[in-house]
Amino acid sequence: MALHGQLFHPSPKLRWLGYWFVPNLASSAHFSRRLPLSQAAFAAVRRLSSDGSGVSPHLCHLLAFSLLFPILSYGADLFVPSKGLLSKMEVHWRQVQRWVSNCFLATPIQILSAEACLPPLSILLPHKRRVAALRLVCSPPQINPASARFCRSFPSLLKFRAPDSHRSLCTRLDPYLMPLNWKTPRPSPLTWTHLPVDAMAYLTLPLLGGLSFAPLINSSLLPDLPDLPPDNVLKAAYSSLKGKAHLLMLEAWCLEQPPPPYYSFYLALAPHPFMGLGKFIAGRIHQMRAQKSYLAAHHSWSSPGASRLSPLCGEEQETFSHAILRCAAKAAARSRHLQGLTSVSPDAPLWSSVSLLSSLAAYIRATATNCPPDMFPSLPPSPASMVFPSPPSSPPPVGLLCSSPPRPV
Repeated sequence: MALHGQLFHPSPKLRWLGYWFVPNLASSAHFSRRLPLSQAAFAAVRRLSSDGSGVSPHLCHLLAFSLLFPILSYGADLFVPSKGLLSKMEVHWRQVQRWVSNCFLATPIQILSAEACLPPLSILLPHKRRVAALRLVCSPPQINPASARFCRSFPSLLKFRAPDSHRSLCTRLDPYLMPLNWKTPRPSPLTWTHLPVDAMAYLTLPLLGGLSFAPLINSSLLPDLPDLPPDNVLKAAYSSLKGKAHLLMLEAWCLEQPPPPYYSFYLALAPHPFMGLGKFIAGRIHQMRAQKSYLAAHHSWSSPGASRLSPLCGEEQETFSHAILRCAAKAAARSRHLQGLTSVSPDAPLWSSVSLLSSLAAYIRATATNCPPDMFPSLPPSPASMVFPSPPSSPPPVGLLCSSPPRPV
């Protein structure tokens, strides 16, 4: 192309609204640019919180979901990253999870994501595409051109559709792209598949499978139509579908990347209440829950043959529950701080009670639980382990009670 005598050659890549397009519509050109942007943002925000100080894990979780994830996943509504790029993005995302939870490098990645309340990208990105598809199919076709290009069999309240000749949205499509019904799954081996707009509608099949129609959003922008339900009913139906999408994401998280059997805590998207504590104390709790900590029962690869007994009382293995509830060397601190705490199991009231979590934080701080051995304070011995000398049968000589020889008078 020539403009004012200057020749412009065709570009192999095109950027439009932050999306990078190539002739074959591959996603590598796009996500290879999103990953460095997210890494640069993470390098800036991680200065706000180190391993032992700074903003709380709750605020770190908020930064991860509201700042880092939108930068990293921008364009995931349309593009699907390749396996190679997804693995690189997962490495970066695990660094974010470790920054939020303050867990050790030896922590299994399934437990790491559970403690940080940040699902893996292999779970988050399909959920993001499903929610985007739900937003698309619930948009009025008179307003959204993409919604107007759905097949006529799609259950919508409005029957308006664009002409069939405009449904492909682009020319020179691959030969295996066929205008299938939106409910038809992709055959295997792949001989034909949906048009791009029908592929988006197919993502909502687990949500709309039992409904007679898809609710509308932004119906207030339409002229008054007598056949439409009230706006509040449509909003409630759309919110319930979004909640169902979140449940499907949790189910996929449990099935595809479940934590090890010894980890019994629940998976959650919202941050745990104890993540509102300081970064140091909350990190100690994260490590003990993950069973990768400084406790003697939580072995690491560097010391496989070390004793599992508690170095303070020596009575039983130093597990999470023993260090908090049963260690005899910490009986005085326990009676002072943890009078109402009886269990640390996943169903215990501890994990939802602000007062109990504050008491647990005071106990960990007072006893240096799950700290490196050289950080343990000089705890007073327990009464059971104290040995008192028997009183002497006769008074000792006066000179032996003095630290220096008596002065001559």
